[in-house]
Amino acid sequence: AQPLSGRTADLARRLGVALGKGGGSAPPPPEGLTPRETEVLRLLAQGRTNAQIAERLFISAKTASVHVSNILAKLGTPNRAAAAARARGLGLG
Repeated sequence: AQPLSGRTADLARRLGVALGKGGGSAPPPPEGLTPRETEVLRLLAQGRTNAQIAERLFISAKTASVHVSNILAKLGTPNRAAAAARARGLGLG
């Protein structure tokens, strides 16, 4: 049951669905980001590379790079470090 519980929690997190009491959904993505960009930003805040983000989200490294570029533009941040700092300030890191 424990491995299934972990997988369920991971899937719910990736879908933006809260588990537990009350149900409901996760708060809206910050700064106009899409749910996928929010997930990429969360991983970026953890210090992951594009390749690591791609592996985690089952996408190509190029797609991860495009997501990161879009995030930087939407947040108005000059680089990954600044975006990661913003993410941590938003409670994503």
